[in-house]
Amino acid sequence: MQLFLNLQEYFLSLHSEISKNVNTLDWLYSLFVEHSALQAVVVLSLISAIGLGLGKIHICGISLGVTFVFFAGIIAGHFGLSIDPQMLNYAESFGLVIFVYALGLQVGPGFFSSFRTGGVQLNMLAVGVVLIGTVMTVLGSYGLGVSLPDMVGILCGATTNTPALGAAQQTLKQMGIEANTPALGCAVAYPLGVVGVILGILLIRKMLVRKEDLEVKEKDDVNKPYIVAFQVHNPAIFNMSIKDIAQLSYPKFVISRLWRDGNVSIPTSEKVIKEGDRLLVITSEKSAPALTVLFGEQENTDWNKEDIDWNAIDSQLVSQRIVVTRPELNGKKLGSLHLRNHYGINISRVYRSGVQLLATAELTLQLGDRLTVIGEAAAVQNVEKVLGNAVKSLKEPNLVAVFVGIVLGLALGAIPIAIPGVSTPVKLGLAGGPIIVGILIGTFGPRMHMVTYTTRSANLMLRALGLSLYLACLGLDAGAHFFDTVFRPEGLLWIAIGCALTVLPVLIMGIIAFRWMRIDFGSVAGMLCGSMANPMALNYVNDTIPGDNPSVSYATVYPLCMFLRVIIAQVLLMFFLS
Repeated sequence: MQLFLNLQEYFLSLHSEISKNVNTLDWLYSLFVEHSALQAVVVLSLISAIGLGLGKIHICGISLGVTFVFFAGIIAGHFGLSIDPQMLNYAESFGLVIFVYALGLQVGPGFFSSFRTGGVQLNMLAVGVVLIGTVMTVLGSYGLGVSLPDMVGILCGATTNTPALGAAQQTLKQMGIEANTPALGCAVAYPLGVVGVILGILLIRKMLVRKEDLEVKEKDDVNKPYIVAFQVHNPAIFNMSIKDIAQLSYPKFVISRLWRDGNVSIPTSEKVIKEGDRLLVITSEKSAPALTVLFGEQENTDWNKEDIDWNAIDSQLVSQRIVVTRPELNGKKLGSLHLRNHYGINISRVYRSGVQLLATAELTLQLGDRLTVIGEAAAVQNVEKVLGNAVKSLKEPNLVAVFVGIVLGLALGAIPIAIPGVSTPVKLGLAGGPIIVGILIGTFGPRMHMVTYTTRSANLMLRALGLSLYLACLGLDAGAHFFDTVFRPEGLLWIAIGCALTVLPVLIMGIIAFRWMRIDFGSVAGMLCGSMANPMALNYVNDTIPGDNPSVSYATVYPLCMFLRVIIAQVLLMFFLS
């Protein structure tokens, strides 16, 4: 009897253990395998976490960064992991929209200003890189027997341009054509797309660059404030007001302080200048000689050293940096506030996104601008109330502008645009519409009193979240057939084509820019990285070339090239497949 009871107890415990295991398996199955909204969130989050973790690994100083999410998705898809197709399509589309819109907001303020004299030259060279790759794509499709959707995918991978891939896929879906093959081509070509730009820059450096070509050369910056002191000895301006003097045909300047009879003051526009006055003036460096002719004599003191204690220069005045945080000031011109005449203070410099700007009356203010205010302590406190200086309020994200911009971007992307020779109207789609609206809102929003300010960290968060989501979906969708494609003969051909699409345009335009157009190598390298939308290559260039010329050139050409590649990917497919 006891034996029977022992056996019964054993079987009951065994049944309980099996039931626990079954429940555990059911829980794991529902969490990772069974299609549901919960499963989709878990799978995409897991892929993104693993990919971002691997992206921090550097090999020979190079890392693929967030792109590792793409390859983590490919591996997951290869081993049979999947999510509901509708959930996949939604998450992929939403991630792409968030990424390109935030990207547009970031590059918008510098987009149109990049077409200044020096920027035009760099942008034309970068457009040359884009056009060479485009022509090679079309010729390769016809000459090598690779379908155009595959070639466009390879081009997107070779240029590390995922928004262009998203635009190509959306176009193929509109045309009723299988949209997965470009993702395979992109995945195959992407790794060499990162390394190929670095290889091209290294080849140019080894072949053409001398040691002296890498030395940092100072550039004139008309926006960079230059502080200089003058003594008034020109009889032509004696007893003239500052307002009248400013209307003469001379460069722009701001008088920060006026010393007379041992006393210092903040001069208003009505202040009359007298013989022997000492003036502290903010202007540009190249304008100093012309202002010397205007005022009479330039002092030799260097007022541009970073270690100057301005509050110790004259104890009667204080210098304080105040942040513009009141939304109603967004888009207003500095002169319209009449701060100098109303409060007896002066604004000498404006800092915006790490760049110093000359505080002229025509300068349009934006939220987040940091103004250097000089005056008596009580007056500066009053101005602080006018400008806001509530830094905490800037940290609160303005999501209204984000969602309104996304709606406008999607509406723009849905408008059919007729192009001669293309039977089907072209649409900017999920990638093109939001990036254009993002650029326009980032550029003109403050002028229309739209509060578009987001902190750099908030913008980076939006971009990283959107791109991670998009790449995870993209890799998961392409993973099922990725390795089969790579290890087929055409897979090796695709790798070779991708390498050529990366290296040849970089070499051709890099040699033209450096050897024939005599542009410094740092600017050339930055231009090549920007034209290929390759921040990983830019990191390498910044580590090996002194100065900030590479970063400046990258930022100058990146917006236009990103926009062109998104549009070109669609036009190629529409034109040749319609």
